[in-house]
Amino acid sequence: MSLFQDLVIAYRVLADYGIIDAYGHISVRCPDNPNRFWMARSVAPELVTEADMMEFDMESEPVDARGRSPVNERYIHGEVYKARPEVMAVVHNHSPSVIPFCCSDTPLQPIFHMSAFIGLGVPNWEIREAREGSDMLVRDNYLGASLARRLGNHPAALMRGHGAVVVGESLQIAVGRSVYLEQNARMQFQAELLAGPGGKITFMDEKEVAANVVWQEYGRFWNLVRNKYIRKLEEESA
Repeated sequence: MSLFQDLVIAYRVLADYGIIDAYGHISVRCPDNPNRFWMARSVAPELVTEADMMEFDMESEPVDARGRSPVNERYIHGEVYKARPEVMAVVHNHSPSVIPFCCSDTPLQPIFHMSAFIGLGVPNWEIREAREGSDMLVRDNYLGASLARRLGNHPAALMRGHGAVVVGESLQIAVGRSVYLEQNARMQFQAELLAGPGGKITFMDEKEVAANVVWQEYGRFWNLVRNKYIRKLEEESA
């Protein structure tokens, strides 16, 4: 299994789960050069192939573009990698159930054990604090660095009116967290409807969060979806 094939699969999985649509992107740090990362050119995630992968430096500039157009918001990835040396994969998505939480005063909280990482904190980045009157896109290193600072040491950060950035010590962790972030947001909204105004919702406590985070590498989930998509990619290339 090649790094590029895994990255293609990550794009396809998050597209099929509705985490990313025609936009959104995923990157992985180069395993043999921590100052470089790979992500697909500017193309819809469902259409990504291994041939679309581009290498970038820590300033988020293509090493060899070969006439291909890079993603406008590649600066999210470069600035996160600069700030977080342990991070090996970054996802930027427009997760639909998550977006309402970045535009309201209701914080995301872990309601589901598979999304325990939310208990480590998911801060909300307000782009207007960095630059007013923007088109909401992270189009340069200045905005990328601002977002990376807001992310801090957390596993994810919301982006007001836009989406989220999710990180992981591996590609499978970043993908798994992206899927379960969306599921938790949907479940939390459902619980709040059931509870009604002033009703009680029982979220995971700090000890439960700590007990779950230590084992959540999402290996079984990743193996399941990877095997499904390996077959699909083989059929496409046949």
